[in-house]
Amino acid sequence: MATLLRTVIGLPGPSGFGSASTAEQVTAGVDASRHTVIITGGSSGLGAETARVMALRGAHVIIGARNMDAAKVVKQNVHRTLRLPELINNAGVMYCPFQLSEDGIEMQFATNHLGHFLLTNLLLERMKSTAETTGIEGRIMNLSSIAHIGPYLEGIKFDKLNDENAYNDIFAYGQSKLANILHSNELARRLKEEGANITANSIHPGLIRTNLMRHSVAFITMLRAFTSVLWKSIPQGAATSCYVALHPNMKGVTGKYFADCNEEKPSSLARDEALAKKLWDFSEKLVS
Repeated sequence: MATLLRTVIGLPGPSGFGSASTAEQVTAGVDASRHTVIITGGSSGLGAETARVMALRGAHVIIGARNMDAAKVVKQNVHRTLRLPELINNAGVMYCPFQLSEDGIEMQFATNHLGHFLLTNLLLERMKSTAETTGIEGRIMNLSSIAHIGPYLEGIKFDKLNDENAYNDIFAYGQSKLANILHSNELARRLKEEGANITANSIHPGLIRTNLMRHSVAFITMLRAFTSVLWKSIPQGAATSCYVALHPNMKGVTGKYFADCNEEKPSSLARDEALAKKLWDFSEKLVS
């Protein structure tokens, strides 16, 4: 209840920032000139604002793409020319009709989770070496959503992931957002176990009207009518990503879930370590 009240009135949380804070405000005074940041989905909406503010703070920004070939090109370019301390997995789709990716994977799961799982793994060794040689902490962020609380009953439909008869667009979106948190948590555990100087966290940016919602105009319009006080502008929506990526207070913080620039407690499924490990193994098999 306290968190909801903070969100409604924009009251700052323990970090000193809240739902009313903008991406520029939470990064004021931060020098990111030694940072190279890859942002997926950075050509519009939250990704574009995140990219703009990162560049404003001096970072070298690369806009990533979804498909595997483009991801490999990004990896090659980064490997040849740039050091990589930051990866923001921002791209996504929402409530789309049932469809399969080119690799035969349900589209919301493929786009929101699996593509980012693959890209992260492709870039991870480069991030580790950069963190080791420069002493700059690497940070990986997965954009999740409060929608992670509403997946399928079992959380992840491992056995019926691509079954059109079992598909529900809203539950499938919740499943993919749950996967984002589970991925971050398991990645954080593995990196910590290795002693790598890299953190991994997940983020709920808030309710923001962007082209992500193009498949659900009627539902979103109705939702907004009942929750208007909770909606943010795009600069406010990008604040948590920028805060987690650049703020000094985030040093060493890993395996956490953030909303309104403050740590929050995700659902019990999102905190299930066994489920996170199962998803990791499942995802590895799919991308192999």
